[in-house]
Amino acid sequence: MARDSAIPPESFEEILAWLNPDRDVAANMYVQLRHDLAKLFIWGRCADPEGMTDEVFDRVAKKVHEVRQTYEGDPRLYFRAVANNLIKENFKKIKTHVSLEGVDLPQQQTIRTAEEIADIDDCLQSCLLKLGAEKRKLILAYYAKEKQAKIDYRHGLAQRLEISLETLRVRVFRIRASIAECIESCLERKARRK
Repeated sequence: MARDSAIPPESFEEILAWLNPDRDVAANMYVQLRHDLAKLFIWGRCADPEGMTDEVFDRVAKKVHEVRQTYEGDPRLYFRAVANNLIKENFKKIKTHVSLEGVDLPQQQTIRTAEEIADIDDCLQSCLLKLGAEKRKLILAYYAKEKQAKIDYRHGLAQRLEISLETLRVRVFRIRASIAECIESCLERKARRK
């Protein structure tokens, strides 16, 4: 973790004084606190526990003068709170930085001719007719609306069917998968005939 180490030495002295007025006790508390924070980062599955521990002390050192005046209670708890915030920041960074190694990127879609679009539409209509009336009605209702109306309608649809929204999604997924399979085989048959 990149660190800004331009922290004045007097801030370190103030941290020790905040931990305990006895310098020897404060030094022992400092060492133990570093150890505890590193463990906290390890448990939080952070990549650089030592670097993040340094970052906690850097952040506290920048604010120790003003925080020390008003803070009540064990100062080690303040360090732990800073560490917890750092762990949260770390998770946000991980979520926004995703490796693309080993990911198969989708092929660029080809432009379809009017004839291909007509074939797909014919196959879709044919496959919808092959569905039972209930499944056809459900799939058409599920995709009937757009935006917020779609969300509200799907909630209402699930309530009318007396099922959860998740169950509704699973049912529609299965119907859609069977339609996709049907369309694919229909298009293959059409291609063989040409």
